[in-house]
Amino acid sequence: MYVGTLSFDLLLGDVRSLKEKRSVVRPIVAELQRKYAVSAAEVDHMDLHRRALIGLALVSGDAGHLSEVLDRCERLVAGRPEVELLSVRRRFHGEDD
Repeated sequence: MYVGTLSFDLLLGDVRSLKEKRSVVRPIVAELQRKYAVSAAEVDHMDLHRRALIGLALVSGDAGHLSEVLDRCERLVAGRPEVELLSVRRRFHGEDD
């Protein structure tokens, strides 16, 4: 069994309220969940208007598949024009952990 996690530190564009922030973050989280069957949520910076930290996790029996899905998730978030991807943290836990 392999477990992979990603955390995306995002700078949001022209956002002036927490309500506007939700309208940017929620669709990203929903698309990650729908397209890649990962568990995803906003996990930090919830009180800041222009910052968001999105975390996701995936469990797989195949390390190659896990790495491929995490790469796709990273490309999806990096390609969103309404956010600037400040950093990505990737963790991979295998059978030896």
